[in-house]
Amino acid sequence: MSTSKTIKSALISVFHKDGLEPIVKKLNELNVTIYSTGGTERFIKDLGVNVIPVEDVTSYPSILGGRVKTLHPKVFGGILNRQDHEGDVAELAEYNIPQIDLVIVDLYPFEKTVASGASEQDIVEKIDIGGISLIRAAAKNFKDTFIVSSMEQYDEFLEVISKNNGETTLAQRKKFAAKSFNVSSHYDTAIFNYFNEDEVVLKTSEQNSKVLRYGENPHQKGYFFGDLEAMFDKLHGKELSYNNLLDVDAAVNLIEEFKGEAPTFAILKHNNACGFAQRDTIKKAYIDALAGDPVSAFGGILIANTEIDADTSNEIHSLFCEVVIAPSFSEEALTILKGKKNRIILVQKEVALPKTTVRTCLNGTLVQDKDNITDKLEDLKYVTNHKPSESELDDLLFASKLCKNTKSNTIILVKNKQLLAGGTGQTSRVDALNQAIEKANSFGFDLNGAVMASDAFFPFPDCVEIADKAGVKSVIQPGGSIKDQLSIDYCNENDLSMVMTGTRHFKH
Repeated sequence: MSTSKTIKSALISVFHKDGLEPIVKKLNELNVTIYSTGGTERFIKDLGVNVIPVEDVTSYPSILGGRVKTLHPKVFGGILNRQDHEGDVAELAEYNIPQIDLVIVDLYPFEKTVASGASEQDIVEKIDIGGISLIRAAAKNFKDTFIVSSMEQYDEFLEVISKNNGETTLAQRKKFAAKSFNVSSHYDTAIFNYFNEDEVVLKTSEQNSKVLRYGENPHQKGYFFGDLEAMFDKLHGKELSYNNLLDVDAAVNLIEEFKGEAPTFAILKHNNACGFAQRDTIKKAYIDALAGDPVSAFGGILIANTEIDADTSNEIHSLFCEVVIAPSFSEEALTILKGKKNRIILVQKEVALPKTTVRTCLNGTLVQDKDNITDKLEDLKYVTNHKPSESELDDLLFASKLCKNTKSNTIILVKNKQLLAGGTGQTSRVDALNQAIEKANSFGFDLNGAVMASDAFFPFPDCVEIADKAGVKSVIQPGGSIKDQLSIDYCNENDLSMVMTGTRHFKH
């Protein structure tokens, strides 16, 4: 028995009419009987195409202000009947139910209505009932019925019926059924997430997807789910890789801490800042960021909190870097940076960042609130006899922001709003500190007068002692250890200042 079906009848009920006209005209050309209702019916009539009102089939008017139009056995019977089932065929004849071979639906724009800031009443009215029911019914009966469930599918569907004069294969009908269940499940997820306030349930659905060249390594497949075009304007360069995206994410989150501040430049490698500085011009900020670790900067991700100009671009151009990000670039700067054909240039847009983080763990998923606390001056508790100076306080808060965005265990050393070195991802805080000191010394930095930031408390005074001997004069840390007093005592005995924030910033 052939699984091909020729479309002889269609029910069309859509919100968006854009792109519908060529389909209607093609169906009319193929002598397909068209049923419709409401605004879609008027649209089809205005095209000069014959259309049968659904009310003529159901012998029932649209009621409740249009809330109930297609919800009727004569409609759903025509969609759900099994054409190879004698009982179904007999019932269609008995109850005078027309066969419906094709259903075209485009749902009310629920997500766009929510995003527009509309009232709850308007949002609720954009919850589609009839449309979602039509989609599920037609998709369930894909063996006999073809379902087009979104305006994004119009072009592909038109190609199908144009190539084969209205004839469709089982594989095509099943493919569009799968698309339809994707549309319906996404729609319901959006509605649930809008209403949900108390249920601890993870429901996510992302329609935008991108196949990456590979994952973290060439033997791994990689995908990105999300709307990158809403986040960036990509002006130049190759496609972003999996690892690029992780580094870009780290860069965006870090520079967000310095939004609206003086010109600030960051250079990142493997999700951590290897160079960072704030200056009165973006060129100076870049030069001093690069000085922090010119070795690690090779192949890094660069990001600025203000426009990148030609002078800065000339400096950047001599460095091999994967990605350069800024809120804007001067025309001359772009011309210079585009001199390397693979260099990725991104203009960052004003987009709200997610409020939660999600990652797979064991046989499940971990979800947490994002670390949205940034340590501020009013949060500080002065725990030592010697108090930090105004410039030291500026450096301490600067270092704290960096520390928050660096892999644990971490120690950050800062002087004059420049990252001198960081100890990143170490299994002990002492190791992180020693790594930072050794790195700073290797690049010729003078640590005398520097400040130190730690992402978590010091269980022993060893870190403040090591830092003191290296030249550090002030410390910022969360506190909270039962042995906090040991570190405080050492600072008091050696004329160091220390402040505590009360907030730990682990990052794993």
